[in-house]
Amino acid sequence: MGVGDSEHIREIEATLQGRPSLRDPDVIESWRRCIDQHKLDPAARQKAHVVTESRLREHRQEAERLVHIARGGLDRLFRQVAGQRYVVLLTDRHGVAVDYFGERHFESELRQAGLYLGAHWEEGLSGTSAAGACIQTGEAVTIHQDDHFDLMHTPLSCTAAPIFDTTGSLAAVLDISLLRSPRPKSSQRLAMQLVTASARRVELANLMARSASEWVLRFSLSPELLDVDPDAAVTLDGSGRIIGFTHGAARVLTGVAGVDWRTPEVLVGQSITRFFNLDINQLPGYMRGRPAEERILQFVDGSPVFAHAIAPQPSVAANRSPSLSPRRVRGNPLNDLHGGDDAMLEVQRLASRLVESTVPVCIQGESGSGRRHLARAMHDSRTPAQRFRVLSCIGLVPAMIDSGQWLKSIAEDTGTGNPGIDGGSLYIEELADLQPVAQDALMRLLVELDDNDRNVGTVRTIPRLLCSSRISPIELVKEGRFRADLLHRLVGATLVLPALRHRQDFDWLLQRVLQQRCQTDPPAYRFTRAAQEDLAARRWSGNLRELANVVDVAIALCPGGVIEVEHLPPALGDSAAATEPNLRNPGDLPQLLESCQWNISRVARMLGVNRSTVHRRMQRAGLQRPD
Repeated sequence: MGVGDSEHIREIEATLQGRPSLRDPDVIESWRRCIDQHKLDPAARQKAHVVTESRLREHRQEAERLVHIARGGLDRLFRQVAGQRYVVLLTDRHGVAVDYFGERHFESELRQAGLYLGAHWEEGLSGTSAAGACIQTGEAVTIHQDDHFDLMHTPLSCTAAPIFDTTGSLAAVLDISLLRSPRPKSSQRLAMQLVTASARRVELANLMARSASEWVLRFSLSPELLDVDPDAAVTLDGSGRIIGFTHGAARVLTGVAGVDWRTPEVLVGQSITRFFNLDINQLPGYMRGRPAEERILQFVDGSPVFAHAIAPQPSVAANRSPSLSPRRVRGNPLNDLHGGDDAMLEVQRLASRLVESTVPVCIQGESGSGRRHLARAMHDSRTPAQRFRVLSCIGLVPAMIDSGQWLKSIAEDTGTGNPGIDGGSLYIEELADLQPVAQDALMRLLVELDDNDRNVGTVRTIPRLLCSSRISPIELVKEGRFRADLLHRLVGATLVLPALRHRQDFDWLLQRVLQQRCQTDPPAYRFTRAAQEDLAARRWSGNLRELANVVDVAIALCPGGVIEVEHLPPALGDSAAATEPNLRNPGDLPQLLESCQWNISRVARMLGVNRSTVHRRMQRAGLQRPD
């Protein structure tokens, strides 16, 4: 035992005897639990506790849903600290590490230190540690070097934050650790900020995944972050009573109610009117129809907060499992369009509302962004047993329409002489490629079908109209490239798909494509961290179609199950950069606002600025959001 070890043991004993200490109170309390409750010996040097492979499988199976929903957040956190020798761990509520991100070149050191899969950081086994103390107290904590109780762990510096489920129970702990770090504990302040923010986002993703059929009220002290990274959120039933919440909301609302935050279960069933000057009927006024700066909500004590209400999606059944659950409800294809991307979440919400209507829908987005996939998902969500017909506008000439030649491949005759008599969906692909003379012929056909439909009377006979365009149809009309009357028949509502390079769920998409290509779960192949980072940095001018091609090539070139950077085909260049708006040219702002349907948060993300900057640019250009 070294001199430093002896000093550490003497300090623990002296501190617990009541002598003054510079240690943080949470460290002292953990030391006290280690001695009094867990009966641990400060002079012992315990190796890292690692569960057996069979036990690890059991813990990972129990935490499968948790790992799935948290993995994107862990990956983003690891990218933020990449190259600084940090390790990111996710432990379950028992303290067993069930997921891990670390640099492979010092993996053996991490295993030995217990910063690896299967390590058991429960306080009663491993003494004072960030994960163990976090489980005990429910608080974020940094345990730095000789804050640790066990002598084996004193070189480590660990920061952990709790992850709670939507009823306030501890579900997991997110930990970021270093084998060695600078001496001052203050050096880990950034680590604390990162890990608490990541834990908050995992909780929000879980709440959103489980709340598709309920009202969600998100609130924040900052209008710039309200729509993209709010401080807190609650789920409300149809009568305005709380049925779920994030930990941030529990902290705030228990404070308003005057109860201990450690008893958040008292919030369930409480009316939202107990906390805010608000009732359920006023929630639509806090949706994204107006700028975040104007969506000010007051607590009952009069203090303000910025609010964002998200309406229920009637076609989606809520999953009320008490555990964290990333699985979308089966049976509705619209529930599987994304892995947590904000823009895609908005598309899913709007599409779910439009599914049951007969309003014609235009899906706008770049080539390869998944427009036909979304159209098919809308069709399958409503009429999966009926025909989904595709009419490509590329090369379509009037003679084909007038002769009915194109109908032979996309429609069926039910004996009445009216094509499309059985309803279903007609997807008209790429309006920008429809020549003017072909537009005239298509207009005649739609008028004829509409007349036949009215003559039948009680049964809708024409297909549900869906279409797509890589260019705003309004711009096509303004440029004289498209008939305005035809536009009004084809475009009632517009859904805008983000380009792949703007999506926040790239890792989820990559894994999804890999699984589809391998047709196994889990996939027979996996990407190394370096390969995944290489792909995430690309421009993806071909969007999802290009991504699928890259995955196919990587699988073909990879001799084994691990895809390295060397197995990736070269990027196709920055051709997308030429189509990106010139963000320094004020003349591009109207085009960008139009393509984003005047969603200021989405525009701000694309520009890399905050919402107030977008509003200032709009004011300077004399632009005003249309009614």
